[in-house]
Amino acid sequence: MQIKSLQTLLLCLSISMSTAVHAKETVDIIGVGDMMLGTNYPVAELLPPNQGRDLLANVQDILRNADVTFGNLEGVILDEGGTTGKVNCSNCFSFRMPEYLIDNLVTAGFDVVSIANNHVGDFGAVGMQNTIKVLKEKGLYAAGFESVPSVSFSKDGIRYGFAAFAPNNNVMDLRDIAGAKRLVAQLARDNDIVIVSFHGGAEGSKHQHVTRQSETFYSENRGNVYEFAHAVIDAGADVVFGHGPHVTRAVEVYNNRFIAYSLGNFCTYGPFNVKGVNGVAPLIKVSVDKTGQFIQAKVVSIQQTKRSSVMLDNQATAYQLIQSLTKADFPESRLSFSPSGVITQLK
Repeated sequence: MQIKSLQTLLLCLSISMSTAVHAKETVDIIGVGDMMLGTNYPVAELLPPNQGRDLLANVQDILRNADVTFGNLEGVILDEGGTTGKVNCSNCFSFRMPEYLIDNLVTAGFDVVSIANNHVGDFGAVGMQNTIKVLKEKGLYAAGFESVPSVSFSKDGIRYGFAAFAPNNNVMDLRDIAGAKRLVAQLARDNDIVIVSFHGGAEGSKHQHVTRQSETFYSENRGNVYEFAHAVIDAGADVVFGHGPHVTRAVEVYNNRFIAYSLGNFCTYGPFNVKGVNGVAPLIKVSVDKTGQFIQAKVVSIQQTKRSSVMLDNQATAYQLIQSLTKADFPESRLSFSPSGVITQLK
């Protein structure tokens, strides 16, 4: 009798847990922008103290409070070696993060990162291969290379698909919209929620606006991020996180799906420019229903100074920028911005 009673109890618990998982009605997805936790190239003095453990300490509790947490990994994971291909690097931007720094992303609660950007090739094939290897060893999902175009994973009974794009060599091409749509459509068929990341658009304080046209920077075609975001949502994406301009840009809800056009510099220690608007960024928690439809987005503003940890910004600068830029770039948008940092869609 005792054995049967125990079996019955375990069965009831199993059913209860299964029901709780499948009854999940709201999914919370956090997105942040560029992350470069320190580089040992060209000199080790560009690495943070305390093995980088302080970099995300002020926002760790927020980052961990989501079903999925995403960021763009702006650089290569490599202790030493690799070839930059750059002749004069006294003031160059080549980012080589030692492997131990990635433990800080794990501790902070990150689940998935983009490896599609203009710095993943900084140290050649050796750097790219090691980046994939280390992320896998640390238990972090990643996508964006031509060799790793997408990834799918499950958490709490929800299956997620993720793909990342950029206008750079060896990564999934942001400008190949037809190809992006095919990949996203397949992810949508195989998963419950699809998250898409793009690294595109012109850079800097003069390029905070979404132009709805192809953007050129340093004579490079950095893509039409507006066309891209709409196209992948039409193909089945549920949340689109943009980054690359190093500044905050507007947000949009298109077909009941959320788009952040640039999440700025989130945690960029060392040689990054973090002056003015380059030093503030949003941390956005997007809440969607189990079919991916937008419910709300909560914005937490952060700030950085040169070689500092990520700090909370009590002035909510990034949130204010999102409000003003969204009103300027998407006047047709029916979004409401509450004083507490919550974005909802007007009925």
